[in-house]
Amino acid sequence: LRKKFFKLRKKKYFEIDPKIFDKLLTYIKKKYKRKIILSLYHPVNYEFNVLNIFNNEKFNKITTLLPVIKKNKNMSFLKWNKRDILKVNKFGILEPLRFSKPLIPDIILVPLLAFDSFNSRLGYGGGYYDKFLNHYIKKNMNVETIGVGFSFQKYKKLPTDKHDISLNKIFTEKGLN
Repeated sequence: LRKKFFKLRKKKYFEIDPKIFDKLLTYIKKKYKRKIILSLYHPVNYEFNVLNIFNNEKFNKITTLLPVIKKNKNMSFLKWNKRDILKVNKFGILEPLRFSKPLIPDIILVPLLAFDSFNSRLGYGGGYYDKFLNHYIKKNMNVETIGVGFSFQKYKKLPTDKHDISLNKIFTEKGLN
């Protein structure tokens, strides 16, 4: 399935208009009446470009983070602004330099290869997001997850196992569900 959806995403990829984020930003601001801590990801391999959110006129009063890969398939989130310097990690993904203390996001925008109607996610298979989320769910931390992908990445029913965490919502170019 990973190979199939990676090829499909590469074939059908298109650039995202910043206005597409209107519905997502409206949802976030209604739900969180305070300053929001939002984790993005730096897109690679034809992923939905969430960095275009910075160009949306509704984007304000939001602290942004990017994930940083650590040992033992662990991950943390560091504060990042679109003008901050990034470094390349072992997977070829850009991440912030480790100058700040890790923060816990209110909302994590999660990249994916495929998703289904049950909000299951097919990732790259490393388990980084699932491990992070399992850790914070056990501590009763309320971290909302929104899978981000193109509508053509939807699959009827993805295989899951006990370590997989279902996403709270899915966001595509067609909106939020």
